[in-house]
Amino acid sequence: MKAIVFDSFGGSDKLRVAEIPTPEPHRGEVQIKVAYTSVNPVDWKIREGHLTEMLPHHFPIIPGWDAAGTVSAIGPGVKNFHVGDAVYAYARKPEVQWGTYAEYVCLDENAVAKKPKALSFAQAAGIPLTALTAWQALFDFAALKQGETVLIHAGAGGVGSMAIQFAKNAGAKVITTASARNHAYVTELGADEVIDYSQNSVSELIKQRYPAGLDIVFDCAGGSALEESYDLLRSEGRLVSIVGTPDPAKAEAANLKAGFVFVSPNSTQLTQIAELIDAGKVLPQHTTERPLEEAAAAQDENKERHVRGKVVLKVS
Repeated sequence: MKAIVFDSFGGSDKLRVAEIPTPEPHRGEVQIKVAYTSVNPVDWKIREGHLTEMLPHHFPIIPGWDAAGTVSAIGPGVKNFHVGDAVYAYARKPEVQWGTYAEYVCLDENAVAKKPKALSFAQAAGIPLTALTAWQALFDFAALKQGETVLIHAGAGGVGSMAIQFAKNAGAKVITTASARNHAYVTELGADEVIDYSQNSVSELIKQRYPAGLDIVFDCAGGSALEESYDLLRSEGRLVSIVGTPDPAKAEAANLKAGFVFVSPNSTQLTQIAELIDAGKVLPQHTTERPLEEAAAAQDENKERHVRGKVVLKVS
């Protein structure tokens, strides 16, 4: 099969097109013929060697943790899927090697769900990692409830654009940060208030407008956005980041629940998300399509952090 691989850590020039053996499904696994994959920050972070302490790896590595495609074979014991099913999946495995920048991938069926019927394969490929990240941060960690107020940093990005919609659908008031060119986009997704972080002090505006403090801050930006978040929350508020690890001492001093969320595969949650999409309650992110052979350029663009929504790679 055709795949993008890299043989050592480094820049995007390490990525190359290769022909490698097609993986066969083991017990409990489905083989997916990948139509599209998507580009996420974790892809270039792994390629540059930043996550070696967190994630065991084995070269050569195929990047990619998102897939949308068709079940092409099933292993023994698979109960929920048949050959020909249109599916999507968050494809992280215990060891980093067999990713989704490839024509085929084999995954445990517990990581796979039926693709939302309302979406194309290209749109569906951008959903799993970002949607599961937003879902697990807002609901599993922060326990978002109806009527609460949440600030989502970087609302126009892949995770932020899903988080806005999930929070709004759950009955929360949603504040987000975005550059001026993305204000209309995040408003369309459901944001009640949008702050241009390049023109305003986000922390000063929040303190003025919400002197009692917010219920939740969801940090998808890191850096100063995370550092300034402790003072924006009420006592017993929740601070959740997907970029950096909140300081336990600062969180304790402010009486906050704070933590870092690293997304896990979950077919049940992907099925719930597909139901929301098919019901018209959640829209896909803005999707930009590139051929698989442009993976290096797509990762570089993602690293620059000016992508609206998701970049997806057409595989087959």
